[in-house]
Amino acid sequence: MQQTPISIAVIGAGGRGRGFAEMIKHSFSHLARVVAVAEPRDAYRRDIAALWQLPDERVFRDWRALVAQPKLADAVIVATLDREHAEPAIACLDKGCHLFLEKPMAVTLADCEAIAAAATRAKAITIVCHSLRYHKGKRLLADIVRSGRIGRVMTLDQIEQVAWWHQAHSFVRGNWGDSRTATFMLMAKSCHDLDYIASLTDEECERVSSFGSLTHFRPEQAPAGSAARCVACAIEPDCKYSAIRHYVDVNREHWPAAVCSHDHSREAHYRAMVDGPYGRCVWRCGNDVVDHQVVALEFSGGMTATFTMTAFTQRGSRMIRVNGTEGEALYDGDITVRDFASGNEERIHVAAEHGGHGGGDERLMLDWLRALHANDPSLVRTSVHESLRTHRIVFAAEKARQERRVVELREMMTG
Repeated sequence: MQQTPISIAVIGAGGRGRGFAEMIKHSFSHLARVVAVAEPRDAYRRDIAALWQLPDERVFRDWRALVAQPKLADAVIVATLDREHAEPAIACLDKGCHLFLEKPMAVTLADCEAIAAAATRAKAITIVCHSLRYHKGKRLLADIVRSGRIGRVMTLDQIEQVAWWHQAHSFVRGNWGDSRTATFMLMAKSCHDLDYIASLTDEECERVSSFGSLTHFRPEQAPAGSAARCVACAIEPDCKYSAIRHYVDVNREHWPAAVCSHDHSREAHYRAMVDGPYGRCVWRCGNDVVDHQVVALEFSGGMTATFTMTAFTQRGSRMIRVNGTEGEALYDGDITVRDFASGNEERIHVAAEHGGHGGGDERLMLDWLRALHANDPSLVRTSVHESLRTHRIVFAAEKARQERRVVELREMMTG
């Protein structure tokens, strides 16, 4: 029997919101259709309206105007800036909509708890975009660990290699460089890393410590002869952070250069370097989020884990090592499993997948849509309730870093 597509409203039509709208159009139109959009920027709003041929009465500058209407959709995608997640998410849940929420849930623990409470009231099927749990290779690693093949997990180490250019783009020049207008680095970039670590065990995290700082991307580290903007800088031609090199003299229609300007002509991108945020010197951006951080975690059964986030890598990827009582498993793009008793080693090649986050975004969207059609929330791995559980670890880690002490997870239980 043919399924009636789920109707969806998109709130926030930036890179992520537009990407999800395009994903539904091109891959899941048999399961869902976008019927409304809310976005303050004209050009981005028009893109989704044109993609889905939305009538004017279904296109809104402000999400509040969308919510003020009689219920327009079965479900909603909230992909606004991090600090703007809570209000539209709660309002739409209270309207009776199911929810697809970009990570992080919100930037305060109180807002995360409020979203979870609204989902409970609405009996809604929700998902938070923790794409690591849906990434092909990391999902396979989780299956190996969960199978008991390496025995009881004793230690786990995970490193997120942000990459020097990505740190400069997103967390220095970009929207997530200033915790006062966005959120702290661990939440913005790594909440799904700590979520993934927590998903590999049935033990509950009990205590956390953390260290990290903003060390390199500071005014006092600026090279001699550098200027406030790359377009007026004498050392720009030889600087690895040159905005001209990264945003103008490249394929301007692809991320990350594409975010600089909706118009992708060379002239428009160059103008954006003159007066936009991405043309600023990386040592003079007023950013405050850390550029490296380490987190140590202890779990209820004795398992320990570390997580490291660092900007100072060539590759932008993750490496994971899981040590068990019977063997060990390592992830570095492929997976290596070693058995202690036999000494055998198996190397598993993980073939690349297209799509956001190595296909994780598409798999995550598909799980949510299938859950909606089946009216079965158990088909979703990362509901807002599960995300709240692991977000508490993230808030605890940042508290530990700021207060220079070990934080007990029970301190984060406010209910």
